[in-house]
Formats: sequence, structure tokens, C-alpha cells
Amino acid sequence: MVTNPIQQPSTVTAVPSPRPGVPGDVRALARALATAPAEPRWREHLIGRLGPVRRGFAEHVRVTEGPAGFYAELLHQAPRLDRGVRLLAGEHVAIAAAIAALQHAVRLPAVPAEELREQARNLLRALDRHRQRGADLLWEAYQADLGGED
Repeated sequence: MVTNPIQQPSTVTAVPSPRPGVPGDVRALARALATAPAEPRWREHLIGRLGPVRRGFAEHVRVTEGPAGFYAELLHQAPRLDRGVRLLAGEHVAIAAAIAALQHAVRLPAVPAEELREQARNLLRALDRHRQRGADLLWEAYQADLGGED
């Protein structure tokens, strides 16, 4: 059975690629995390790196979700991707909550640095998995399935 790939959406120029600073923001957070917590102003440095990540992720959610978002157009073209889109949208909620929780925890002096580092590492892993799942969904949407050729 041969199926054709779905037509690329008209918003392809607005595909939810991160804004130019997001990958750099995430790398900056990872670098801040790699510095020794004993360094002066380590927590302040971490707080400063979380703000851009939060804003960039909020922009990603805005572009992808909602009636005029990328996911809506993708589902219009390929309803079979509903499960994957729902998974990604659910991850949006979890990741936004993880960012907010880390921003709150880093401001509390009683929270040990190692606990903050673990939360931040978990956040970085979640962001990486989300990026990969989004890329996989796009590949699935736009690739041609040549299947068996009997």
C-alpha cells in the first residue's frame, strides 16, 4: 500500500521551531548548572538563566497550541497524529510546571543546591525529550510511507 505524505501546512514558515534564543537559553542554563554551587551568586545566576527558558517555552506553546496553532493545522491535515499531538500538549503543561517549580525552589535558601541541580537536570531532560518527540511527529507527518509493494 502506498500512501502519500500529507501536504505541508500553509504555516510551514511558522513551524514551531524555537525562537532564535531558545537553544542558546537551554545551553546557558546547562552551563550555569555545571558551575559549582559554592560559587558566589550561583543561585542568582541560575535564576537569571531560567527566565529566558520560561519565556521561550511559553512562546513555543503559544505557536503550537490553540485553534490557530501549528498543532491544529497539523491535525487538520493528518488526524492520525492526534495521539502524538495530545502527548506533546500534555508535556507543555508538565514542562511549564517544572520550570515554575524550579524558579520557586531556587529562591528558597533552605533548598539544597544538589536538589536544585537534580530538578534542573530533570527539566533539561524533559525539554530534550519534548524537542525530539516534536521532531519525530513532524517527520511522521511529512514522510512518505511506501509500505509493502505487493
